[in-house]
Amino acid sequence: MYNNSSLSSIVYGGIFMALTILFTYVFAIQTTFIRVDFAFIPICLYAMRFGTTKTIIMSALADIIGSNLFMPGLYFPGFTISAIASSFIYGKFLYKKTITLKKLLLMNLTIFLFVDCILNNIWLTLMYKDAATSFYIMRIVKSVLLLPIKAAILYNIYKPLRYFILKYNN
Repeated sequence: MYNNSSLSSIVYGGIFMALTILFTYVFAIQTTFIRVDFAFIPICLYAMRFGTTKTIIMSALADIIGSNLFMPGLYFPGFTISAIASSFIYGKFLYKKTITLKKLLLMNLTIFLFVDCILNNIWLTLMYKDAATSFYIMRIVKSVLLLPIKAAILYNIYKPLRYFILKYNN
């Protein structure tokens, strides 16, 4: 039998998984090598409420389901590893923690350095060989420009929800 908290995490997991898929694949600006999306919003909100492990599961399932439903090419598991790494970082920075703009900037910088600069570029190089390296600078510029924007969006979403997140995490 499920207790109330595990049932709610499953229900919320499904809702936030659907939001993640929508923000990643439907409401995104996508080119071959660059995608601008807002999938970090539902993933971060889920991480604030349910922690690292459940966020990793939700994010990995959202990546697998979304890429199989909406990607025109074949599924590549490397990007699921990137989603897991990002979710791990989100969970460690956000779950049961005091959230400040400085902490959000540091979290996004960590994801930028580890996931965007290292992991995603490895996956793109494996998939596209030399063509991926020509877009490396453009991807870094995009990520650097989005660092403060992502932090500001998350902080402005967190402020009105702070009471509810803190109330239900205890």
